[in-house]
Amino acid sequence: MKTGVVAAVAAGGAIGSVARLFVATVQNPSWTGFPYGIFIVNVSGGFVMGVLTELMALKFNVSPEVRAFLTTGIMGGYTTFSTFSLESALLIQRGAYVTASGYIIGSAILSIAALFCGLWLMRALYG
Repeated sequence: MKTGVVAAVAAGGAIGSVARLFVATVQNPSWTGFPYGIFIVNVSGGFVMGVLTELMALKFNVSPEVRAFLTTGIMGGYTTFSTFSLESALLIQRGAYVTASGYIIGSAILSIAALFCGLWLMRALYG
């Protein structure tokens, strides 16, 4: 792995993470039961990932470092949901509907199940 790409991802990740914190905090009033902030982050992240991906594919020829900075770095720090959305869309565009369905459903269900397993484990050990 190239050092420049790693540095680009790290720098972009810092920017994206701070942006996520800002959007999630500003857009998530404590009086609501719905997590609007992260919802906005996930939806806007998917949109921006689509814009960036197509711009780099169709209009701008960018270096691997710039691509990594923008996509894996900024967008990955902002929301990994944008990468999940991109990978899902690519599978669907290729016509791999069964694989896409398994990826989408499996990612959602297994991620939530894994989170509950982690919660249970820590509660069993320390609760």
